[in-house]
Amino acid sequence: MASQTEAEDAEKLRAEEQRSLRMERARKAKTEARLSIPYPVRLLLATSLSFMAGGALGLSHGAQQAGLRFRAENAHRLPNSQAGWYFYHKSKNYNMSLGGVKEGFKMGARISFWTAGFFSIEEFFDRYRRTKDFLNTVLASLVVSGSFSLWNRFPIATAARTARTGLAIGLAYGLAEDALGAANGRRPGYVDFLLRNRRRSTSAEVEAE
Repeated sequence: MASQTEAEDAEKLRAEEQRSLRMERARKAKTEARLSIPYPVRLLLATSLSFMAGGALGLSHGAQQAGLRFRAENAHRLPNSQAGWYFYHKSKNYNMSLGGVKEGFKMGARISFWTAGFFSIEEFFDRYRRTKDFLNTVLASLVVSGSFSLWNRFPIATAARTARTGLAIGLAYGLAEDALGAANGRRPGYVDFLLRNRRRSTSAEVEAE
């Protein structure tokens, strides 16, 4: 009876230790992750939000374009009765709704694709360089902006303007991530580098004196 109680206590202790270990790992992963959000969750949130934003923009743009196209295609056969105008506007609204939904899905898919590419490339540089800082974010934004320009076959001037925009966005977003990470206990690698250099210079000055 005593041995059975000891075995149950040992099993409970092991389960408690495993639970504490899992919690500690989760806390550490959250602290080390960008924005304190693990990469898979961050990728899912970013692509979902970008799809919804792109879908909303595409819905508005697609409905407007479909309405203009419907008016142009039927400009030579406008109705001449009240019933005719009713069916005209009914058909127009149907075409606008259909065009808006199609364009919404297309634009949402395009924006979520490029968003997923940005976060995936940023994560790749984080693992390759083994540090998380704004430089990886800037590199990811430049890769995405360059790929976007190539995909759309932009001229040199437009591609350069796209790269500058990507550089500015990547720099601002990366520094914001670094600031939030530092506030949550994840100090960027370049801060440690600067502090080490400062300590070395201070030690050299003390030794020189």
